Amino acid sequence: MPEVIRFILFCALLALGLGFMLSALIGVNRFGFSLNRLHAASVGDTMGLGCIVLACAVKAGLDAVTLKFLLVYAFMLLTSPMSGHLIGLLVYRTDRSISREAGIWKP
Repeated sequence: MPEVIRFILFCALLALGLGFMLSALIGVNRFGFSLNRLHAASVGDTMGLGCIVLACAVKAGLDAVTLKFLLVYAFMLLTSPMSGHLIGLLVYRTDRSISREAGIWKP
């Protein structure tokens, strides 16, 4: 019986992760401004990959492979916000029409 519960939890987490990835895909294709696309992609990636990695960890059980899954997710959590920030900063500094699309905060 515990194997059935693990399989159901695996399927639910996998479906949830794929749903987050699908919503990120729709957001990237729907939004017109590059910073909105970046936000949709980064949130969908973080949540989607988290659910998928957790599903794989549940499926593998307590093993060394689970530790590797969690290390991959930790690496993603550390690098994804930084790359999103740097891409956003690049858009902010190079896009000449940013004042039409977004309100610019001036200190």
